[in-house]
Amino acid sequence: MSLSKTIYIESANSSKEYNLDAVHAKEGTLFLNETITADVAVQFVSVMKYMAEKEKEVTLYINCKGGEVNAGLVMYDVIQAYPHTLNIICTGIAASMAAVLLAGGQKGRRFILPHSKVMIHEPLIMDGFGGSATTIEKKAQSILEIKAIINGILSEATGKSIEEIDSATSYDNFMDADEAVAFGICDKIRNIY
Repeated sequence: MSLSKTIYIESANSSKEYNLDAVHAKEGTLFLNETITADVAVQFVSVMKYMAEKEKEVTLYINCKGGEVNAGLVMYDVIQAYPHTLNIICTGIAASMAAVLLAGGQKGRRFILPHSKVMIHEPLIMDGFGGSATTIEKKAQSILEIKAIINGILSEATGKSIEEIDSATSYDNFMDADEAVAFGICDKIRNIY
């Protein structure tokens, strides 16, 4: 089944076609429902900059399996710097980097639907891992630095120690809504409205 992203609004004299994403964005409602990439991060920065200039309260719905760490860290920085109210709601799943974005939201405004899930884990190497011994050593150092950054973010967001986060992210750690709230990634279970 494919849902239309177009709506038609009729007036007395005419009918206008609107893109549903644009209608939602105008109201401060955004959706992250694709893999986090550099292109997604650039689009996110652009939209959030516009929202900040308009002094908009934003609600970000996340249903995302994660993606590129560097792109996600750009989005995290924007979330941290947003000067107005920012609600983040997990709808479906917030996994990997998407879970970091959810956890990094404004305290008291990080929500999850009753049947949604969160998954945290160590950063993964997505590209080929090869090269000279020095190259492999540098890549290993880089991934450990990224792990430290991500675990530091999760520690600060959840109130857990680095040791607790290291243990919790040593595997694909799936949490239901109650567990995500108890862990400190979300503040409250709520419905979509």
